[in-house]
Amino acid sequence: MAGEAVSLVGEVMRFIDITPKVGLSMVGLGFLGGALSGFLGSGGAFVMTPGMMALGVPGIAAVSSNLAHKFGKAMVGARKHSKMGNVDVKLGIFMVAFLLLGVRLAVILNELIFASMGKEGSNLYISVVFVVLLSGLSIFILKDISKPGAKSGLGEPSGFAAKLSKINLPPMIYFKVANVRVSLWFVALIGVATGWLAGTVGVGGFIGVPAMIYILGIPTMVAAGTELFLAIFSGASGSFQYAMNGFVDIRLVLLLYIGSLLGLHIGANATKMVSEMQIKLVMAVVIGMSALSRAFAIPKYLVDLQMANLSQGVASILDLLASVTLFGGAIAGVLMIIRYIIRFKQVQKGDSQYAQPMVHPKRDSA
Repeated sequence: MAGEAVSLVGEVMRFIDITPKVGLSMVGLGFLGGALSGFLGSGGAFVMTPGMMALGVPGIAAVSSNLAHKFGKAMVGARKHSKMGNVDVKLGIFMVAFLLLGVRLAVILNELIFASMGKEGSNLYISVVFVVLLSGLSIFILKDISKPGAKSGLGEPSGFAAKLSKINLPPMIYFKVANVRVSLWFVALIGVATGWLAGTVGVGGFIGVPAMIYILGIPTMVAAGTELFLAIFSGASGSFQYAMNGFVDIRLVLLLYIGSLLGLHIGANATKMVSEMQIKLVMAVVIGMSALSRAFAIPKYLVDLQMANLSQGVASILDLLASVTLFGGAIAGVLMIIRYIIRFKQVQKGDSQYAQPMVHPKRDSA
């Protein structure tokens, strides 16, 4: 077993060659992911994990290194959101035990797939999970924000969440900050799913945040803040378990930190300047583009596993499309956030100028 673990580590580390170009790309990737994560409470890893894979990092190393990076980043983000009253600590504490169970199941499965199918099999598995879940989630969010009254930004439970809130399945628990009363069983289900996804692809928030919003009926900003609180535990647990087998590359972690801390500050502060509909719109755009990116990458992994045949030209085009859609979607999401900030500042400045008392001309010239 020890010899097998060493060979696995050697297989991973052989593929990670951090040139100056790759290093700068990692810093930029960290900034994009940090801004999205601070704004959405999630979103960093479904850009950073495939982003690292596009730069040549094996999927399992990208997931594990991103989990280690996520741990520290989540502490900063959760603290900022806590000051704004967006973290329901009671809800987070109830979810943690189930979250850690999900992480453990994911780590076991991911390492088994890597051991049996190698780098290509692991990349294929992670990409398929991304495509299936992200595409469905993006469509769901777009349908939600296109409904009449979506711009009102009301935090009251509606639709599926409203129906679940009426189900009395003991034990029922009231969460004060989120202002919801729900069954512990629904909380447990979301906790396990979030943990499994965190351990599988390096992020669980892209399911955890929407699940808290649409299943539990929690306001968007509270869901985002609470997810960052949970990410502290899933990041610490997942990265430790992967590190035990040598899959965490500390160089990648530090490079991501350099960019993400600045991005996180911008993203978290922007949540005070936008509506819930705007947050959901950014989430849908970034998630949809990330899903499309991984869909373009899958044929190459199938070819590497000798499960499909493609010409070199087609493979190169698909590989380019995977990178363009991934980084293009992330950049578009960050530009939307910056645009919202600028618009808010302009409106605020205009209101301030309008409120200024007029100065009498004669007094001014005296």
